[in-house]
Amino acid sequence: KQHKKACKQRAAELKDEQLYSQGLERPEVDCCPICTLPIPLPTDQHSGFNVCCMKRVCVGCHVTALKRGMKGCPFCRRPLSKNEADVLVLLQARVVKKDQEAINFLGERY
Repeated sequence: KQHKKACKQRAAELKDEQLYSQGLERPEVDCCPICTLPIPLPTDQHSGFNVCCMKRVCVGCHVTALKRGMKGCPFCRRPLSKNEADVLVLLQARVVKKDQEAINFLGERY
């Protein structure tokens, strides 16, 4: 009987350890796809979201790209869209391809 009680207690401890160890790592989405470093929180202030490739790139990589003379997206190198109509066309093209990020972005924005 004591062995059964000790086993149940140890199983509960292991379950607690498993639960408490979750959530320590940030999702991969919070990392810059160019330098692969985690983007500091809040991510909106420390990165820019590019609709052309649906990637969030850190400010450091944006600045580096500008210093090297790149005028477009630092990830896919596509020229940045000047107006909302062009952005909408890009979004709709990615939605047709079933891109989850594009579907979410389009739903939140419009």
